[in-house]
Amino acid sequence: MLKFFFNGSPNPTKVALLLEELGLPYEPIPIDTRKGDQFAPDFLALNPNGKVPVLVDDADVIFDSNAILLYLAEKTGRFLPPSGGDRAQLLSWLMFVATGVGPFSGQAVHFQHFAPEQVPYAQARYSFEARRHYDVLNAHLAQRRYLVGDEYTIADMSAWGWARMIPFVLGETAWAELPHLKRHHDEIAARPAAVRAVGLKDRFAFKPEMDDEARANMFRHLKS
Repeated sequence: MLKFFFNGSPNPTKVALLLEELGLPYEPIPIDTRKGDQFAPDFLALNPNGKVPVLVDDADVIFDSNAILLYLAEKTGRFLPPSGGDRAQLLSWLMFVATGVGPFSGQAVHFQHFAPEQVPYAQARYSFEARRHYDVLNAHLAQRRYLVGDEYTIADMSAWGWARMIPFVLGETAWAELPHLKRHHDEIAARPAAVRAVGLKDRFAFKPEMDDEARANMFRHLKS
């Protein structure tokens, strides 16, 4: 059985979505990053970067959410075009989320909600770049149902994982200015697999408080 190390943040949730869409049996193993589980030696042996998600498939260990999406899609032959132009587009959009949407959204959230001091330049910089990336997705989806071709793929799942967080990243009013991305998000969120993926975290007791312990584990540079 697959072993899936996760928490409820965007990157693990998109992998949970694919696992549920595929109907593959898997063992969910919670990693509570606010308690520092990501630094346990056994976990670092799986991912030296100390981040979720991680997937273990027999002798194969895969970390980074987009790598896991590709691995599972290729293993099962589902949710990705087999070859040609659509496959190239899928890889492009998958990496667009991996290198742009995710990192800028994460930094925008950090400087708006969790930084111990207000840094206006950082807030403006990361909020602008996060919004710019979501604008690109919104414009692309204005003319098509899904990101690649006519089929629902892992590129859509990857984008959905972060789009779920748009009110937290950009503010409650942001959805009104991103109607095509909102339509895309809502369609995926209504899928039974997405409902199960989002609910996975509720089966476990993750630490809810962002207290001194959590900040020390989440933002280790504060210790220096």
